[in-house]
Amino acid sequence: MSKEPVAVVGIGQTKHVAARRDVSLAGLVREAATRALDDARLTWADIDAVVIGKAPDFFEGVMMPELYLADALGAVGKPMLRVHTAGSVGGSTALVAANLIAARVHGTVLTLAFEKQSESNAMWGLSLPVPFQQPLLAGAGGFFAPHIRAYMRRSGAPDTVGSVVAYKDRRNALKNPYAHLHEPDITLEKVQASPMLWDPVRYSETCPSSDGACAMILTDRAGAARAPHPPAWVHGGAMRSEPTLFAGKDFVSPQAGKDCAADVYRQARITDPRREIDAVEMYVPFSWYEPMWLENLGFAAEGEGWKLTESGVTELDGDLPVNPSGGVLSTNPIGASGMIRFAEAALQVRGQAGEHQVDGARRALGHAYGGGAQFFSMWLVGAEPPPG
Repeated sequence: MSKEPVAVVGIGQTKHVAARRDVSLAGLVREAATRALDDARLTWADIDAVVIGKAPDFFEGVMMPELYLADALGAVGKPMLRVHTAGSVGGSTALVAANLIAARVHGTVLTLAFEKQSESNAMWGLSLPVPFQQPLLAGAGGFFAPHIRAYMRRSGAPDTVGSVVAYKDRRNALKNPYAHLHEPDITLEKVQASPMLWDPVRYSETCPSSDGACAMILTDRAGAARAPHPPAWVHGGAMRSEPTLFAGKDFVSPQAGKDCAADVYRQARITDPRREIDAVEMYVPFSWYEPMWLENLGFAAEGEGWKLTESGVTELDGDLPVNPSGGVLSTNPIGASGMIRFAEAALQVRGQAGEHQVDGARRALGHAYGGGAQFFSMWLVGAEPPPG
């Protein structure tokens, strides 16, 4: 039996900010969920199941919050699943929901991811000493900075590429009303003059700490036929993982990322991603990861990704726009960051991305990674139903 086609008919986000002190966790997630329901013109009664995801519980100090959030999400008496794959969890959560539709377990599913970073301190939460593991050296940036240096050495990229990415994404964020960072006076010179945090990562080349939530309504073919507007269709989706540390691991371009992208392209019948994909929402928490992931995802040959960035290919009006929403560099409620990438890709092919809409976008890739570049989740969505 063939899989049931999966459509994205509702999308909702909160306005992402440094601190949402006006709402509890329950209020935050309900705000995003209600907006997704309104977008799909559905009610809580139309939802068959809820799939929720977030980053590690110790980031906020609330253990297993899904248990007390069920009421706020209309999930009382309905199946509710919690997904966790570190920073990629937003993407993985959407894929679990999509698979429930594809397998015909449920007809319509609400999927949601969130984080309230203001109620904890993720950087120091990530700095705990772990026996027999290399130290993170004050946050994720301390872990990833050496990998960026390795990429620069391997590719010969000039040290200005990171600031070019950050300048682009922060300008894109100005066109996105939901983005956390709005810096109308941003300049390339200001990015390059910002303090060095983890060499070579500067303050303006790293992601913020955000409070926010993102929700989507996924449904089957029958549900899509009743949608108030053309949906985004899931053409392919996959997850892959690998250990944080093992002999021969390529931290610059992890094999799990390559395998995940290849599986998605196979499902979506993509043979030339550089030419066949119109927009990419890529998980870039530190600016240098744009050229690194361009290579890992097959958009550029090894050592060539930075050239696409430097030449303007990834600009909003470029040949391959990357993070037209402003990306993780502008908005980072960790648990939701991956789902925002997936949702923004869906908005692009629905033609509903507003000022950051890519002209003529028909196929878009949503990408997330997490942990020590060990968890990957991706989906490719299109304006037309999937082939076959």
